[in-house]
Amino acid sequence: MSPTVSSPTRTIRIGSRKSQLALVQTYWVQAQLQKHFPDCTFEIHTMATQGDKILDVALAKIGDKGLFTKELEVGMLNHETDFAVHSLKDLPTNLPEGLVLGCVSERENPADALVVHEKHKDKQLDTLPEGAVVGTSSLRRLAQLRHHYPHLSFKDIRGNLNTRLAKLDTGEYDAIILAVAGLQRLDMSDRIHQVIPAEISLHAVGQGALGIECREGDTEILDLLKALEHKPTAQRCYAERAFLRTLEGGCQVPIGVNTQIDGDTLTLTGMVASLDGKRLIKDTVRGAASDAEQIGIQLAHRLREQGASAILEEIFTEVGRGH
Repeated sequence: MSPTVSSPTRTIRIGSRKSQLALVQTYWVQAQLQKHFPDCTFEIHTMATQGDKILDVALAKIGDKGLFTKELEVGMLNHETDFAVHSLKDLPTNLPEGLVLGCVSERENPADALVVHEKHKDKQLDTLPEGAVVGTSSLRRLAQLRHHYPHLSFKDIRGNLNTRLAKLDTGEYDAIILAVAGLQRLDMSDRIHQVIPAEISLHAVGQGALGIECREGDTEILDLLKALEHKPTAQRCYAERAFLRTLEGGCQVPIGVNTQIDGDTLTLTGMVASLDGKRLIKDTVRGAASDAEQIGIQLAHRLREQGASAILEEIFTEVGRGH
């Protein structure tokens, strides 16, 4: 049964970042909702976030966990928009008072991808030559790749997807690491040279899924968003987000995850690594998918007992941020 809305001519305002990928994702949400609710009008309102404006500084040094979400959240709290579409990996695990995660959409492949310069098209991650320059702006990817491939050289890279690919193609980098999901959504799957296995790089919390944030208690919008909810993805992502929240790690901390659902069983693997990649703690917890958040909390406590707390304290000090 379709949720009811208060007025057949109701205009619903969707908040989105201006980047190409953000808009592709938001247009998809708009089209899906329009299909489910043909009597409503869905308008997209775009805004630039702090993360979109500051492109010459490494993400870890800017230090705001709401880097790509804050302006969108202010828009909702001021009733300028009704909900906002995010890449779930950008959405902090603790939301501002008055806002909730209203829906998690079906996930694309959450893995990381290796994209190489033409001269390395015959190479894989493990055959890139010593000193090859690999671009990534993610501490999570950096720490794991340093752990497995200490002979490679790593360099920060910022900008939208096309900017990063252009820097690669002009020879500034030998290879770069991007999300498989982003390349797929922009119809650039042909640039995926290698899907990096989870044994090498656990993905970011929420990677590959869209998170739709709205005002708490806005039952009309919450009912609308149920049309896009994908329960298995939501359960996986709730486990991942509970893991990250319990570790008190922002998006710019080397924390990676992998989740699988088999029947009613959810398996969550998580890791915490030092920035130099020399220490990497990893473990797995299984349980009922209906207890997703508890699985995440349990795994976080398990990693803390194995030394994750000390690693995280060092990282917070190193990147110049306190808890």
